[in-house]
This record gives sequence, structure tokens and C-alpha cells, in this order.
Amino acid sequence: MHLSNALVSAQLAVGQQSCRRSSEIPDSRAKGGRMFPAPILEYFRPASVGEATRLLSGGAGENAHIIAGGQSLMQAIKSRLISPDALIDLQDIKALRSIHFDKNGLVIGAMTSYADIASDKRIPAAFAALCDAAGHVGDRQVRNRGTIGGSLCWNYIAACLPPTCLGLSATLELQNAAGRRRMVEARAFLKGPLETDRSSDELLIAIHLGPAAARTGSAYRKWGLVTDALPVVNICVSLEVGADHICREARVALGARSEGPTRVEAAELALRGVRKGDVRAIDAALDAAAEAADYQSDLWADAPYKKVLLRKIGREAVTVAFARASGEVGK
Repeated sequence: MHLSNALVSAQLAVGQQSCRRSSEIPDSRAKGGRMFPAPILEYFRPASVGEATRLLSGGAGENAHIIAGGQSLMQAIKSRLISPDALIDLQDIKALRSIHFDKNGLVIGAMTSYADIASDKRIPAAFAALCDAAGHVGDRQVRNRGTIGGSLCWNYIAACLPPTCLGLSATLELQNAAGRRRMVEARAFLKGPLETDRSSDELLIAIHLGPAAARTGSAYRKWGLVTDALPVVNICVSLEVGADHICREARVALGARSEGPTRVEAAELALRGVRKGDVRAIDAALDAAAEAADYQSDLWADAPYKKVLLRKIGREAVTVAFARASGEVGK
């Protein structure tokens, strides 16, 4: 699924306005601006995945949109960046709201809230970055209503969950109206800003993580203007270490980029062979990440300063990932 570049630009503009003083923001009401969504003709609340996919395949019309937690979609609708004729609300599909383990690792239902993920003590150190990210999304209201599946399918450039799932090598499970399921790696699913590999008749039903090797730890960190703000820079780090505390495998993913989240292979290669606590080697790996980040300057920070911020939060993410992999700290 792909949403227009105009929507990307408009959402960035909305985010930039939120950083301005209220006295600087023009009152759209004074100019006859529209403050409410265009009429939505139909509202569906399916009780099963099958019912939802049938609605997606045509039962709800051509201009129907899925609503999960609604934290991003409703802003776009109220701003008339999107004007759907119908909404398909997934709130009643209880099967999509779960966190459990199977023989292959951790499985998270697409309708699981950020709050439920952040507070789940069963999630191991290998996937603790997911708890970090979920706990840093917006404010309490957003964390209670927003869902992991909604975040991944929206794939906003300043979101926390897409780069985290990329850094953890998550696999996404989708189902269409015919009941056919397919598994897609996060790297293939997250195509670009507001663009994913989901077909119009498919529903994201679960996110799969693992299995993880022993002595694996991960961490997510972000920098925003305030704690609850969207990230100006963010990073997910996953490390597998040996008994000697030397990194065997590494995955590094960056978000808050104009081109969408990405893995940084140069940083991953630089981290392999690095011993826990080797600050100079860790900083060299983060230098590689900063050089590959391809940031663009914006209202929040210019590109060189974003690289400074990345090095700062990146060192903390790597340090915490090492500690978790070594069993020194929990989530």
C-alpha cells in the first residue's frame, strides 16, 4: 500500500507546526478552514479476520480504510489529508490482540497496543528494544490506543516501531480474503515513507520475532524535543555476544529519515568483533552509522546535528544491548 508524497509532506508540516508557539500558528477557522472530516458514509466493525479481509476485498467499497488504534489515521482524516468513504474498525477482532510464544519465538498480534508490549515482562532481552520503543511512543493515551500493526502499516518516517522491527529482523504475517497467508520480512515490507508491501485486500495479523541466539540483547533509543515528541533521530541495536563479551553478530537500524527506516550494514560490520566496554570501537561503529544516515535538515535539527545526536543515543543503545546480552540487566 502506498500513500501519496503530498500526504507525507502534509504530515511533516503538521508535526513542524506542533513545535511552533501557538501565537505563530494561523487560525484556520478565521480563513474558513475545515476543522472536521469529510462525511464517512459507512462504518464496519468486523468480528473476525475473515470478515475484515472480505470487506477489504470489495465489501466495503473501493475507498475504505482500516482503522486500528486510529492515532495517525484520525489526524489525517480530520485534516482531510485522507477522505475515506468507509472505515473498517478492527477493535472487535480479539484474536489480533495477544503476545505469546510458539516453537519459533515471539508472536505479537497486530492489534496489540504499545502499552501492552511495553509492560510485558515475558519479552526477553533479545527483543527488549521492542519494549523500549513501545514505551517511548507519544503519551499515555497514544500508547493505550495505538497498535504495533497500525504503526507498521502506516510506516510514518518518524515512528518508533518500524525501525525497531527492522533491527530485530521481524517477520510480518498477512492474510487475504481467500484465507491465504504469507510471511514477509520487515525489510521487504517497509518500502518507504507511508508505503508497505501490504496488498489492498490483505490484513496484517501478526509480527513474528525469533528464534534468537543465546546471549542476544537489543535496545532502542530516540531523541526528541521533549520526552513524548516524535523522534528527531532514533536507533535500534541488536547484538549477539559470546561468553568473552565480544560481539558475534550485530544489527543496526535507523529511523526518522526522509527515505524511511534502514539497516546500516557499515555499522553492523564495525560492531562485529568489538568487546563490551570498548568505547573507542563502539564510537567508530556509530561514526559509520552517522555517515550512512543520509539525514536531511528540517525544523527540528540540521543534518550535521542529527549525526551528533545519533552518536550520543547510539552509544547508549549499544551499551545497553551489550549489557542485556550479557545478562547484566533486564528489560
